[in-house]
Amino acid sequence: MKKKVIYWSPCLNPVGTIKSTINSAVSLSKYSRDYEVAIINACGEWDKYLDYFKDNHIKIINFKYNFFEYLPKQGYLQSRFSYIIIFLLCFFPLIKLIKSSKPDFFIAHLITSLPLMVMNLFKTDTKFILRISGMPRLNLIRKSFWKIISTKLYMVTSPSIELMNKLISINLFDQNKISFLPDAIIDIKQFISKKNSEINNFKKFDQKKLIFAAGRLTKQKNFSYLIDEFSTFLEHNDQFILLILGDGEERNKLEKKIIKKKLQKNIYLTGYVENVFKYFKNGEAFILSSLWEEVGFVMVEAALTNLFIISSNCPNGPTEFMSDGKYGILFESNKKGALSNSLIKFANLKDVKKHKFEIKKNTRQYTKYRHFQKLNDILKKKIV
Repeated sequence: MKKKVIYWSPCLNPVGTIKSTINSAVSLSKYSRDYEVAIINACGEWDKYLDYFKDNHIKIINFKYNFFEYLPKQGYLQSRFSYIIIFLLCFFPLIKLIKSSKPDFFIAHLITSLPLMVMNLFKTDTKFILRISGMPRLNLIRKSFWKIISTKLYMVTSPSIELMNKLISINLFDQNKISFLPDAIIDIKQFISKKNSEINNFKKFDQKKLIFAAGRLTKQKNFSYLIDEFSTFLEHNDQFILLILGDGEERNKLEKKIIKKKLQKNIYLTGYVENVFKYFKNGEAFILSSLWEEVGFVMVEAALTNLFIISSNCPNGPTEFMSDGKYGILFESNKKGALSNSLIKFANLKDVKKHKFEIKKNTRQYTKYRHFQKLNDILKKKIV
């Protein structure tokens, strides 16, 4: 009999967690006949992916609500309000689902406090897996909550070894219940297909070399700092153009900064991009300027597309992915002059191809199949 696996990940914005959830579910369904995989569509947040899930034999569990388009999504306070609404409206439907469906495994990616509370309040044989993708602030409430639920958790997974070690060090979870599970980022067939796509009106950049950054336009990504540093770099080398792929609440602020610095012909905000590969294949390098970050999807995708990687040494994963700075260039996070000097170093580097080749090799552990192997071992308790 197949084991039932249910994913819970109510996403408000097009962030990496969406990809990690989808790709994880698809990998289980694709590479094994041992699992019946389902994703909870709490409030309509997964509606646009329904055909894709159907094609990949993933069941959709629809709660009776469909208010996703009405939820505020931009800004910290607004998104927290939306999460509270989801929490309150989905509490009883989730209890009913777990009692009636009796899944073997329940994997929680976002708004994890809800399924963890259900797990703690009601007796169930379902094994709960908590994915922690960033080290949250450990206030007294969170510490107490994690300590209470830790004994009932089946496993805690982390997408980076650095974060896994941090979770072990805080001593809130059983060390034997914490495991490194790299995200399922790469699908080779999709990569080849997407990379072969073309971009219209790209000829205006023919005389310049392109550098990319990508992600939600939020404080975490630190794009304001990136613009300042790229402006300084242009004083030394004006042969490069920066394209920032993404959208978010800081867009107006960043646009004003670009205009104020008169960089409209040097820095472009493209808005949200579904297929980054068709952009990346035209570039020379990728910059990650984040204040904190996992081994981000876009960093792995950039490396796979043969871009040189320049990254801040922020927690919790970029340094790990770049072999502690042996390949690519690491700079001190948010330090004035650190990124601009790194860009100058890159522009004068002689062995760029070697760096690209070595970093590209590090993408191997982020394939869907490698993720499946690790997750399958966790579900069958072959590893800790």
